[in-house]
Amino acid sequence: MDGTYELFRHFYAVPAQSDRDGREIGAARGVLASLLALIEEGATHIGVATDHVIESFRNRLYPGYKTGEGIDPALRSQSSSARRS
Repeated sequence: MDGTYELFRHFYAVPAQSDRDGREIGAARGVLASLLALIEEGATHIGVATDHVIESFRNRLYPGYKTGEGIDPALRSQSSSARRS
């Protein structure tokens, strides 16, 4: 599963939800729901890949390449939660 894609997809498609402390968790819950659906459908093995910033030659060629600039803070705050799911 492309975890980064799923996180973005759920962030923009699922209504916002907050935990008891007011932190946004809707997208992370959506990723977890997708994983649970795969298990319920009979998946026995699931791998989840996520992006992270890795400096490469692309950063020199394309300013802003995978820097995370412009990402909504409410989305960014859920990335670590989604990776732990």
